[in-house]
Amino acid sequence: MAQALIPRVAYFCMEYALGEDLPIYAGGLGVLAGDYVKAAGDLRLPVCALGIFWSEGYTVQRAAASSAIVDDYPDTTRANLIPTGARATVRVRGHEVPLTAWKVERPGLATLFLIEPIEESDRWITRRLYGGGGDDRVAQEIVLGVGGVRLLRALGIPIDVYHFNEGHAVLAGLELLRERIAGGLDFDAALAAVRQQVVFTTHTPVAAGNETHRLELIAPLAEELGLPIERVVEIGGDPFGMTVAGLRLSWITSAVAQLHGETARAMWRDVSGAAPIVAVTNGVHPPTWQDERLRVGYARGTLWEAHQQAKRELLGLIRERTGATLHEDRLLVGFARRAAAYKRADLVLRDAAWLAPLLTSRRLQLVFAGKAHPHDGEGKKIIAALLAMARQHPESIVFLQNYDMSVARRLVRGCDVWLNTPRRPMEASGTSGMKAAMNGVLNLSVLDGWWPEGCVHGVNGWQIGDGFEGPGQDAHDGKALQRVLTDEVIPTYENDRPRWLGMMRAAIEMSQWQFSSYRMIEEYYTRLYRPSDGLAAS
Repeated sequence: MAQALIPRVAYFCMEYALGEDLPIYAGGLGVLAGDYVKAAGDLRLPVCALGIFWSEGYTVQRAAASSAIVDDYPDTTRANLIPTGARATVRVRGHEVPLTAWKVERPGLATLFLIEPIEESDRWITRRLYGGGGDDRVAQEIVLGVGGVRLLRALGIPIDVYHFNEGHAVLAGLELLRERIAGGLDFDAALAAVRQQVVFTTHTPVAAGNETHRLELIAPLAEELGLPIERVVEIGGDPFGMTVAGLRLSWITSAVAQLHGETARAMWRDVSGAAPIVAVTNGVHPPTWQDERLRVGYARGTLWEAHQQAKRELLGLIRERTGATLHEDRLLVGFARRAAAYKRADLVLRDAAWLAPLLTSRRLQLVFAGKAHPHDGEGKKIIAALLAMARQHPESIVFLQNYDMSVARRLVRGCDVWLNTPRRPMEASGTSGMKAAMNGVLNLSVLDGWWPEGCVHGVNGWQIGDGFEGPGQDAHDGKALQRVLTDEVIPTYENDRPRWLGMMRAAIEMSQWQFSSYRMIEEYYTRLYRPSDGLAAS
């Protein structure tokens, strides 16, 4: 494709996981966005990404002596951030807030700007990622969406396609509407023009994960933009749904796995005027997540040796952080996820009579990690329960606190098996399993998220159950997990090294292109972004 016809894309996201040294990410959404801008940079695509500079970063989470889970918020470093001098202004709570943008300077990265209020007195807005209440969140989303569009104009960057990654960014669509109305279009023509340039990605199929705001929080923005509130309600409803607005402001919406596409189409089928929902399965950035030693070991026939070296490093980290000494020659199963009830971190632990002999004999060793949202009391209870189990079985169960990208890299290359047990179909994608597979770590997972697309049972990993959904799902999946661990996973690991090694190779072969961010972004360009020919750049 000629360079002139490659769409120039503005990618909006609330968080970006570039590295543990810049903690402006909470979890999977940020990892996806970080891997996206890395892949776009590697491929030298005309992508300009926008996010927020969070002055305190995301939480450092740990267990206190009382066993309570507490959060600390260190200041975020400005190292490798270059001031642009660009200025734009948004109105928040009746007050003019001047904004600027920092350019992130990292090798191989696509253009990424982080937005921040210029005045210290306004930085309450961008203090903490996902902090505060609903009115604070609207303020943050005005900065990202409305402010992001205005800073693009101040920077003089022409854009063909606006990609809103999750609902947090959709207020940018209202600013695009204002621009087109100011240019002489009536509301309906302006909406049609905006839709021609907007792509939206929806993520969580959990209802609580799709933001809504009271209309009185959106009404001042509508008034400032000169948009009739009744027309804004036609876009987002009352209360104003950010996902609903994204569906109506875009020409196409992408889900993040094939099964998620089916779930999302059913979930949003009653939204009139919504864009069609297609599925573009997520991918992960190989240079970030695939250990070079394992990539070379796969190519040169030294995969097992490379894996054992990575496993020893992980066991060293476990010993350093917890004092536990796990065995290199025993099966090590990893589970690292955001602490949420539907992910069922404790599914493998629920049947004590079955589990106890495996733990005492050390035929099964378990390492857990994860963070809870700072305001999620139930998530913190999950972490506390896992820590309690680790105290009961210190020889076989550990919990690594303060999960971040550094810990994640050690886990996805050093475990033998990667466990995933969500209640189907509540896992949108689950990219950690892709990272594990790229390193030859074998997935043991419910058929949810990306795994139905990658799994060949007994060849490149194992499935748990048969995709059952409905009453009794926990008991059904728990029994299936026990069967496959007892009858297949543990015996293969202990008695059939050639087969295990062949499965490791098959996992790498399955994942390293099909579930890479390079394939993902290529698919974005061919299916979601249209050539700029015929589009009015703005």
